[in-house]
Amino acid sequence: MAENWKMEKQTMNKRLVKEMADLQKKFPDCVRQVIVNEQNVNEWFALLCPDEPPYCKGAFKIVINFPAEYPFKPPKLTFKTKIYHPNVDEKGQVCLPIISPENWKPATKTEQVLKSLVKIVQEPEPEHPLRADIAEEYTVNKKVFQKNAEEFTKKYAEKRPSD
Repeated sequence: MAENWKMEKQTMNKRLVKEMADLQKKFPDCVRQVIVNEQNVNEWFALLCPDEPPYCKGAFKIVINFPAEYPFKPPKLTFKTKIYHPNVDEKGQVCLPIISPENWKPATKTEQVLKSLVKIVQEPEPEHPLRADIAEEYTVNKKVFQKNAEEFTKKYAEKRPSD
């Protein structure tokens, strides 16, 4: 039993090492960095720098946690920087269909997950909200949503790195 676990862990680590190497060659659009936690290779940190308003004036820290069963179970993404968004709750949990248990496929790469995250940040899906109040605002009055999201970004977002 212990030997099987060791083999699975080695296989998983190889997959994560390969995915990180692929990401280091070229980050998806709007992703400025991806760093592995040296104490825990199953935890990665990413910096998201959206190109479009209302989030283009800030950067957002994200943690990607890979379960021990990865790639057979999806990673979990959490915003560590507050964001005013209908698909991200107050704790930073994100509603992202590609990593939901019913949609997850072991062949899905972290790069695809990050691209999906960028897409949902720039094009919110109010029909799948984690914050109904913001989803309603986005649907009913997009100008008010844009203004609130821009102000929230100015107040809470990280400083964008210079390119």
